[in-house]
Amino acid sequence: MYKKLKHYIRNRKLEKKLRIKAENLDFSNFDKAKKGVLIIDSIVPEYDRDSGSRRLFHIIEIMLKRGFNVFLMADSKEYKFKNQYCEVYRKMGAVVYEPALDENNKLIDRKRFIQIVSPNIEFAWLHRPDVFYKYYALVKKYSRSKLIFDMVDFHYLRFKREWERSKNPSIEKAMRKYLKIELHNAEMANIVVPITDDDKMELLPLLGKETKMVVVGNIHQFKSDNFGFKNFNQRENLLFIGSFLHTPNLDAVKYLHNKILPNLLKILPTLKIDIIGSYAPQEILDLNSENFRILGFVEDISEYFNSAKLFVAPLAFGAGIKGKIGQSLEFGLPLVTTEIGAEGFDFSSNAELMIAPIDNPEVFAEKIISLYTNENFWNSVSENSEKILEPFSLAKIEERIMEVLK
Repeated sequence: MYKKLKHYIRNRKLEKKLRIKAENLDFSNFDKAKKGVLIIDSIVPEYDRDSGSRRLFHIIEIMLKRGFNVFLMADSKEYKFKNQYCEVYRKMGAVVYEPALDENNKLIDRKRFIQIVSPNIEFAWLHRPDVFYKYYALVKKYSRSKLIFDMVDFHYLRFKREWERSKNPSIEKAMRKYLKIELHNAEMANIVVPITDDDKMELLPLLGKETKMVVVGNIHQFKSDNFGFKNFNQRENLLFIGSFLHTPNLDAVKYLHNKILPNLLKILPTLKIDIIGSYAPQEILDLNSENFRILGFVEDISEYFNSAKLFVAPLAFGAGIKGKIGQSLEFGLPLVTTEIGAEGFDFSSNAELMIAPIDNPEVFAEKIISLYTNENFWNSVSENSEKILEPFSLAKIEERIMEVLK
């Protein structure tokens, strides 16, 4: 009760501020003849900061290209709303929610926005488990749209793998919570969208009924016009990229620093590792050193992909497609990761060079050194990158999206 009252009071304060600024937005300015898709995510997708947002950016791009109206909304409290990415999506052609006033100078909150656009939506693409769980009933109340549960990754599976390593009671609690949420969502949805066949096969035995599933992975286009590409001898050092809001990345960077780096420096004493990623907590910032450089968010990462000799991703747990792996391959940059990191990708004959055991940092370091120092191995992996990414091409993923939006 107190939370609802606090939310109400803060929204009324926001309403007064918007009146002073005369902040009015017209959410009805779109072509009524087109089919509509309502997309709700936890945030306005930060396409340059995390893999899930980057994937959703491309999905929106495809929907707009194929003639759909896209209505985009973030599950963010009105008085806390951050609008830095809104204009990007508006320029693309989407109708993007942010707190604004209607013609009577009343606040249009998230619920009102859904009411306004509901007569014009055929599909509701609810992105991430918590978002689907929170909004599906509201969307169903105001529209007859098909409900699409985009899992992003199988959260239960990710927490299960983490719990199997840590035996942490709070992780076990999260695991059980997400199993309940994700199975409920799958029950309520018209279509479930796993991000990999692996996630799909893990989910199938847990479902109580037959559910339509369409796998929609990340979009990764090999950069055949990458004019900044450098050869083996022109490169040096290692690279890791990942948002630190995602626990598997936090764990991977600490493991890389504490377990793998000491083994690497015995053989390659001048080696440096660059760590790029948004929202680094203090425990990560404290790892910064001459050999282990914590760079934070970097707007243009192409130079790092084109100058590093190797990408490393010692992921101990997780689920779904790891965007960082696909991104590295886009640039033809060889990499070493784990079985978890490689999920969804077919490395074929190069798997032996690219996959290392997470529980043996000495062997992991040996795999890195092998690819780092052997030009033939490096070229073999680099030249095979385009083939690995074929299933993630724009054309292939567009087919899958259109299968969902039949």
